[in-house]
Amino acid sequence: MYFKPRAIPLRVLAETALESDELEALRLADMEGCYHEEAALRMKISRQTFGNIVKAARKKVADALVSGKAIRLESEPCTVAEGCACSCEDCGGTLEPQAPAGWPGLCPHCGSRHAVSAR
Repeated sequence: MYFKPRAIPLRVLAETALESDELEALRLADMEGCYHEEAALRMKISRQTFGNIVKAARKKVADALVSGKAIRLESEPCTVAEGCACSCEDCGGTLEPQAPAGWPGLCPHCGSRHAVSAR
């Protein structure tokens, strides 16, 4: 998947690749507002590694926005609506692909906010 400046063909744009771990780090830090320690636990990495990943991701996104580059996502986001199974990091509960839109989100089994895509 690509995000690019409007009305400019992709073939003429420089691009930067955002790895799946970088996208997840941005999601946890900037969308969910997790502190680095919590986000690192959820990604099962050290806090320092999380900090390095999110710093690199933010730099790539800022460079693409300022320089007018395309951003290529190495791994597309996954939702249950698209047929991906999800699980809860706290209780281990799973939700099948026919789950309601909006998952991952709150776990229907325990109410945790640590529901993640299984992809």
